[in-house]
Amino acid sequence: MSSKLRNISLPLKLTFLIFSMVLNCMGIVILQLSEANITYEKLGLLESFKDLPIAFISLFAVNFIGRIGTKKALIFALIIVGICSSILPFVKVFWFYKLWFAIIGTCFAIGKICVFGIIRNNISDEKSLTKTMSNVEASFMIGIFVVNTIFGWLISSKYSEYWKFGFIAISVLSLITIFLFSRLEIAEPKKTDQKKDLLSDLSGFVNPSIIIFLAVVFSIVFVEQSFNSWLPSFYKNHLKVNSFFALQASSFLALFSYVGRTITAHIIHRFPLSKYYVYCLSAIILVLGIILGIQYFESEDSKAILFLFPIIGFFLSPLYPVINSKMIVQIDKEKTNLFTSLIVIFSSLGSSVSSIIISLLFENQLLRYYPLYILFIVTVLFSISLIYFKLIKKTY
Repeated sequence: MSSKLRNISLPLKLTFLIFSMVLNCMGIVILQLSEANITYEKLGLLESFKDLPIAFISLFAVNFIGRIGTKKALIFALIIVGICSSILPFVKVFWFYKLWFAIIGTCFAIGKICVFGIIRNNISDEKSLTKTMSNVEASFMIGIFVVNTIFGWLISSKYSEYWKFGFIAISVLSLITIFLFSRLEIAEPKKTDQKKDLLSDLSGFVNPSIIIFLAVVFSIVFVEQSFNSWLPSFYKNHLKVNSFFALQASSFLALFSYVGRTITAHIIHRFPLSKYYVYCLSAIILVLGIILGIQYFESEDSKAILFLFPIIGFFLSPLYPVINSKMIVQIDKEKTNLFTSLIVIFSSLGSSVSSIIISLLFENQLLRYYPLYILFIVTVLFSISLIYFKLIKKTY
């Protein structure tokens, strides 16, 4: 890792921490609004208001970032997040949540492209890039843990009616991160107007290995979102635990995910990326198999499941940074922002489709099939990943 990147690692991590909290508060919002008689069908669509703007804005964000620069674009996104988070506690109407998540999603599209661009422009080595990306992405997992812990405490306390004021802390953290970025000198790529080259650049990404890679990214986020937004509600509605314990148990998924990405960052130099990835996927299938065994041979709502689901985070969390770094390192630095926008688009689509489908499971009271459903998706991901590694071995 270059010395320059070490100097900016803290604000990069804080950026992902902030976006993690505002994006993954969805599980808390679903939990709280479902008690306010908002149907799961409507709550499932709420995820789309976050994810679809991410998908639609990403390509335009590349041009925006190219015009004003990575640092200014990232600061702009953080300013909007801070303002929106300070407004949310004072608004009570449901439609505002749709608008709020749409704005947050747009800012995340800008922020993620900027962060990935900064990392790619400073590191060329595949495993060093994976280490850096794992460390930054690990802070995303901490954001899930922190947001569930803080809001879980508020919801279970005598101040439960003021749970939305937890977003004020996110505004303060945004202000601190903006201050840190404003004092840093960041190497910027040459400012360009990429609009007229957009179609030709995109056509350059149309090949089998990249198409399969994007399918893998879609599937990974599909699986992750099955946990991040809906696991608290699964715990509460199917395993019959209270809201506080549901959020805290879900926090441990994020904690295990953080540990998984941190360990990956430190040991990845010892393993081939593809083999490490396959080992992690195999372990996820094993844990899900144990959960299903408990469900079908012991008890459908066994409390042992509470402690097994978080373990999956340890093996699931390395997949995204490993697969991204393996592909991004093959892309020209000049096209990193554009390629990252494709990653953001397919990630957001995976998140949105996942939430809509799982909302149907909840709406139709089919929660006993929740682990089986996830196992099926992981098996599909495993198959697609093997195809991807076979293709990329021939291509690069």
